[in-house]
Amino acid sequence: MTKKIGFIGLGIMGKPMALNLLSKGFQVTVNDLNKEAVQTLVDSGAVASESQKMIGESCEVIITMLPASHHVKQVVLGDNGVLSGAKQGTVVIDMSSISPVVSKEIAAEAAKKGVEMLDAPVSGGEPKAIDGTLAIMVGGKEEVYEQVKDVLHAMGSDVTLVGGNGSGTTAKLANQVIVNLNIAAMSEALVLAAKAGIDVEKMYQAIRGGLAGSAVLDAKVPLILDRNFVAGGRIDINLKDITNVMETAHDIGVPMPLSSQLLEIFHALKVDGKAADDHGGIVQYFEKLANVEVRRA
Repeated sequence: MTKKIGFIGLGIMGKPMALNLLSKGFQVTVNDLNKEAVQTLVDSGAVASESQKMIGESCEVIITMLPASHHVKQVVLGDNGVLSGAKQGTVVIDMSSISPVVSKEIAAEAAKKGVEMLDAPVSGGEPKAIDGTLAIMVGGKEEVYEQVKDVLHAMGSDVTLVGGNGSGTTAKLANQVIVNLNIAAMSEALVLAAKAGIDVEKMYQAIRGGLAGSAVLDAKVPLILDRNFVAGGRIDINLKDITNVMETAHDIGVPMPLSSQLLEIFHALKVDGKAADDHGGIVQYFEKLANVEVRRA
């Protein structure tokens, strides 16, 4: 029988992920504050649910894809939340990027009701959410992972069980450090080239095949050159992730000097009105310092 999937959170990432589940033949029930996003899913064959509790009652696998830790806690643990309706044996898969501490806390509360939980954050941004090729890093029990890995593979092409509860969210934090510091380093270099007066696009073509080449470089430089900062991964969401990085790192005794500076860069961009921009917009921080703009010749 086809699994009945509940999907809560139809934002930039969640909507295409839910659409991919539908296209792979799963029965999907959705819930979101954005009625337009809900209608898009209904038009594609999903069922709309008025509450998280009802999703808990009717679905055997429930996916949350929400902005921050407090949203996940409210949706899963709240008075009318998933756990208030979920039956024993239900599996909650939180695919949000949240604190490992909070993720473990939610998993512990779920276990009291006989509900299993996996933390399974993703990487790849909106393009990979749309084409179903996300990288998914999973934390939780192996037997639970085996039970729902077909669901995860409907949304991602690279799905890895990292370890127990909290391992997926920890891997995601490491991922966010690497991605965003890559963008920052790249941005600093692009601004140097632009201020020196060379053709930045030609420089990009010259270096992308060498050691400086990366998936980040290829994904972000063409958008920066086109001044396209429409969000695939918003600055304010990445600010939240790096805040979680710093809190987690300090809790376990890991100094993060580069990440701490990155966090301040994100705060500066937010104050400058760039919170809704793509994180490729980090370049705008360095452009302001150097009074130059990176664009095509």
